[in-house]
Amino acid sequence: MELSERKKKILAAVVDEYIATAEPVGSKHIAEKSGLEVSSATIRNELAELTTMGYLQQPHTSAGRVPTAQGYRIYVNELMQLQKLSEEETQEINRTLDDRLRQLDRLVSDVGKLAAEMTNYPALAMTAKAPSTVKRFDLIYVDSNTFIIVAMLSDNAVKNKLVHLPFSVEQSMVQKLSTVFNASFTGITEEQISPLLISSAERSMGDTMGLTAVIAAFAIEILSEEKAAQATLSGGAKLLQLPEFRDPDKAHKVMNYLSDAEHLYNLPGMDFGDDLKVLIGPENIAEELKDSSVILAKYNAGDGMQGIIGVVGPTRMDYSTVAAKLSYIADGLSKVLSGSGGDKALPGFGKLMIKDTNE
Repeated sequence: MELSERKKKILAAVVDEYIATAEPVGSKHIAEKSGLEVSSATIRNELAELTTMGYLQQPHTSAGRVPTAQGYRIYVNELMQLQKLSEEETQEINRTLDDRLRQLDRLVSDVGKLAAEMTNYPALAMTAKAPSTVKRFDLIYVDSNTFIIVAMLSDNAVKNKLVHLPFSVEQSMVQKLSTVFNASFTGITEEQISPLLISSAERSMGDTMGLTAVIAAFAIEILSEEKAAQATLSGGAKLLQLPEFRDPDKAHKVMNYLSDAEHLYNLPGMDFGDDLKVLIGPENIAEELKDSSVILAKYNAGDGMQGIIGVVGPTRMDYSTVAAKLSYIADGLSKVLSGSGGDKALPGFGKLMIKDTNE
């Protein structure tokens, strides 16, 4: 059922007031603040209908209404207006970005801290590189028990490994391995170096000593390291300042979940089509986030790097203001780091390295 304009104004008024106060909203307040020239009785009837439709809920019989996840969703999709940042806020963000981007090795940590400071919510920041491939293999024969693997990657990085063998191998075999790996293992991603490909290469060379597997394992290792993403979690203590998370157990449940690298890997991030994504309550896949909302913004870090910044908070989040600040930070990062603000899509984060910065 489509909401009337009056119902939309009342729903927006409830969400705005609940965001500001964390207290159930009554009809008297809406009559005073919404600008609707209707009686309190009419507003009570509209509130009752919005509750029946699933957009609001009443914690107690005599209490006012609070938004449901469905109510927040229609608010985000249709009712809220993206806030314009004040000149002071934009200057603070620009000044902080300029200062903190002087040291790119601290980029991920600093972005998370900035987002936490600007929104007063715990913030996460992640970056990931485009998947690398091996451009060329060189196998250097040292002696009958030793050879060196040299791999040049698609970004021109060079990796090497000294291999000591418990058995003897002829130089011709090492040369043959080099030829096969350059023919079959270059230009492919880590995931494409499959057991089937390895066994096929072993059969083609008559390799019964496991040399193919040793070289393939090295290739998988360096490609995995190259695509590793960095992730930081900042401002975790801010969660305890919110009414919804005054119960330390509830707050720690959320923060413990977000402190796990594998969990952050599963957050929708690089693959979303829009530059901004809002996940409200039950829309989060993880049970630990069912009572929380997550807002994510995407930025282009240049040189094949892309990232997201995001915040986690209660469903009673000031979506409009938080979205505006994250979008501004992400846009500024894209322009500073890539010079274009582009949004080239990357397929995923890969293996995450996480650092907790809950100061």
